[in-house]
Amino acid sequence: MPRLSSGLVIAGAYAYKIRRTAFAQLRNAVKEGTIRSGDVAYAVAQLNRLLYSILVESLRVDKGDVVRIVVDYELTPGKINWKLDTLKIEVFKRFPDEDVRKVVESKLAIAEAIMTGIVEYSIEKIGETDDGDVVLAVKLGGREVGAAVLTPINQEFAYLKRAAVMEPSPLIVEKQRIPLNGKTVEEAMKSSVSVLTTAAKYVGDEEARRLYESIKRRVIPTAVVEAVREEE
Repeated sequence: MPRLSSGLVIAGAYAYKIRRTAFAQLRNAVKEGTIRSGDVAYAVAQLNRLLYSILVESLRVDKGDVVRIVVDYELTPGKINWKLDTLKIEVFKRFPDEDVRKVVESKLAIAEAIMTGIVEYSIEKIGETDDGDVVLAVKLGGREVGAAVLTPINQEFAYLKRAAVMEPSPLIVEKQRIPLNGKTVEEAMKSSVSVLTTAAKYVGDEEARRLYESIKRRVIPTAVVEAVREEE
């Protein structure tokens, strides 16, 4: 059975490493038509949601800490089936192995709900552009992880031009209609925040980061999103 291993990687770059490794391992399968690249990206995004829940939300691992993630998987036509009972996570920090094991086991009990559920993003207004677009910050657990830019069209709807989110998996969303129903653009986006996962295109870290920076610069010309560097 094939195995996906991140190797030793800083926690801030594990999602990128998991994605890169998965695509490298499945390059031939994609070429042969066994699975589409979009299906690989979606499966990796689901796995990274689970890893985010374990590493960031529960263990509070810092971006500079070192982790190693190993999981077996089965490839069937059009789908990757993660063998979650083989998931092993090593955290090179002051966490006893027993504490890590307990968290992993508790999350595996609800793994399907985490991997397939809607991420609980929150929305805050950053400001407006010179041409009247509204720029919003996308937050997760109180931390800014993305941005979106919308154009108000009339009293009935706004147009989500672009959005980029970095965590738990890098994604972009483009060209989505957001109903207003008498709400402000910010309030309407809060009500429609699920569009960030249901209409998402899962991409590499750098693609999402470039769009994230571009959106923020519409309001804050010097905005720079903190870079994540990978260490093997």
